[in-house]
Amino acid sequence: MAINLQKGQREAINAPKFTVGLGWDTNNSSTGSAFDLDASVFILGDNKKLPADEFFVFYNNPKSPDGAVEHTGDNLTGAGDGDDEQIIVDLSKIDPRVTEICIVVTIHEAETRRQNFGQVRNSFVRIFDAATNTDILKYELEEDFSIETAVEFGRIYKKDNNWKFEAVGAGMKGGLQDYLTKYN
Repeated sequence: MAINLQKGQREAINAPKFTVGLGWDTNNSSTGSAFDLDASVFILGDNKKLPADEFFVFYNNPKSPDGAVEHTGDNLTGAGDGDDEQIIVDLSKIDPRVTEICIVVTIHEAETRRQNFGQVRNSFVRIFDAATNTDILKYELEEDFSIETAVEFGRIYKKDNNWKFEAVGAGMKGGLQDYLTKYN
């Protein structure tokens, strides 16, 4: 049985290998343009910065240099039920400098298309065991992000040699570039 988290809640992840599934539904009729949401992963050290550029994992850099984090591909529409994008994590391979994995979802060309997360619904992040397809944790974002074009869904972090997940649900108006600036 999965643990359903509330914003700000933290829970231990007692599995070295798992998959992060991200899902959402969009209201394409409100803007006339199709939505393209993208999951990105910022793999950070103690200083809350990327150890190297290659630790920014997304559809154009699908695997971290240590092989611990892999983005399975870009979903251009978000259509259908279930996960829209997935990230495979193997903590047994994680670079020793890494203490945090930040999971962000952004809207591609949000400003041009006049789109924001207020037009996105049923957003969630879940962590599940891919071998059994059993959910470990799930966080459903319930806030109305009416001006934000990027949202940090959650973060996986190391504390006292244990890995935990925090349900973050924090929006940002600037998009992916603001996160790149923040973590570089």
